[in-house]
Amino acid sequence: MSIFAKVTPAHIAALKAIVGDAFVFTDEENIEIYAHDETEDLRFPPEVVVKPATTDEVSRIMQLCNEALLPVTPRGGGTGLSGGALAQHGGVLLSTERLNKIIEIDERNLQVTTEPGVITQVLQEAVREKGLFYPPDPSSRGTCFIGGNIAENSGGPKAVKYGVVKDYVLNLELVLPNGDVIWTGANVLKNATGYNLTQLVVGSEGTLGIVTKIVLRLIPMPKHDLLMLVPFNSAEYACAAVSAIFRAGYTPSALEFMERDALLWVTQFVDSSMVKIDDEVQAHLLIEVDGNHQDMLFQEMEAIAAVVMEFGCGEILFADSHQQKEELWKLRRRVAEAVKSNSIYKEEDTVVPRAELPLLLNGVKAIGKRYGFTSVCYGHAGDGNLHVNIIKGDMSDEAWNGTLKDGIREIFELVKRLGGTISGEHGIGLVQKDYMEIIFSRQQLLLMKQIKQVFDPNNILNAGKIFD
Repeated sequence: MSIFAKVTPAHIAALKAIVGDAFVFTDEENIEIYAHDETEDLRFPPEVVVKPATTDEVSRIMQLCNEALLPVTPRGGGTGLSGGALAQHGGVLLSTERLNKIIEIDERNLQVTTEPGVITQVLQEAVREKGLFYPPDPSSRGTCFIGGNIAENSGGPKAVKYGVVKDYVLNLELVLPNGDVIWTGANVLKNATGYNLTQLVVGSEGTLGIVTKIVLRLIPMPKHDLLMLVPFNSAEYACAAVSAIFRAGYTPSALEFMERDALLWVTQFVDSSMVKIDDEVQAHLLIEVDGNHQDMLFQEMEAIAAVVMEFGCGEILFADSHQQKEELWKLRRRVAEAVKSNSIYKEEDTVVPRAELPLLLNGVKAIGKRYGFTSVCYGHAGDGNLHVNIIKGDMSDEAWNGTLKDGIREIFELVKRLGGTISGEHGIGLVQKDYMEIIFSRQQLLLMKQIKQVFDPNNILNAGKIFD
């Protein structure tokens, strides 16, 4: 365990000299804003919040904190679900919200250079105006920062066809914990030159350095998309249909699973008259295809519909307009908020090979019966990524804070047996790190800790995240 210094008035004065008085905060109101993210039940107030606006300012802050042994927690939009942006050790919280410029959209090379504080949806809309497409789209895309997406290797619905954040990052400007500034790669599509530092940083959860510039590859924007919502009388059959769609030779641009309660709760949370949930319906698949030739997309959608009919689906709802598509996507994207508004919950971000989804879903339900909890499941079924929301309901506080951990451990052990892992896109942070030994051997964890030590010998940067 590292021994950190406390922030002193002299440190605060030094921070103000770097970024200006207006961008250093110690008042109770601001400290409270940055004491939590979207992770359930966690609160860690920093001692000071600092908001740099340039790479040089970030570098000078890190040099100061490294020399003084002040812990630093980097933070993006605060939408994380694993506690990765929480100041567990107090110290300095470094917000990237002023690093919010899209520097260049390179239409010739299909690239964009951006700062980390740009909201993901803002970036997507900016490149879309040029006919270009940045596919990764987490549910929080309207509020999360692209830098946070880099830190967590975020995914989202489009990942099934287009991949996740790591598949689009070409190069990163990185401020190391000692204040040194490097570029991790090159602005090229192929790079077999030395170790791949870029991909090491992507998904490292802010533990190795602070990203201050990002170069992303783009692709042309598809001209058309079609969307349908498919009801099933069996959640297991809905999961089984997912693998069958791919085996039949089709790759949707999105393939989302929603258990009955997930859609039921969100239709009550979001004003919508579009979806009627019959009593016998137990799950839905939301299926999208996209491309440049609409006639071919209609044929593909008809073929996918024929596949899912073999699994006992009900009447398929085809979105006939842009407005209907938006409404269906709004329902899917706001499931997490709906669950949160209904009950105290814990969300586990599991992922398995997609053909194993039925076994994962059945296993989660069986474990819930043994430990006395219910669960609401949804997620990116096309990737095998199932979000398991464990609902407190009637569970006693003793069970919720005690034996439930054993149930969660059983879920992760099942995930491991099925060939999966314990986080598909939310990261490890604080909430999953106690389960890392389920997935990794002692030697694997030692290698990760040694990499952290090389980048951050004083362990000041996001200390205590991923592992102790």
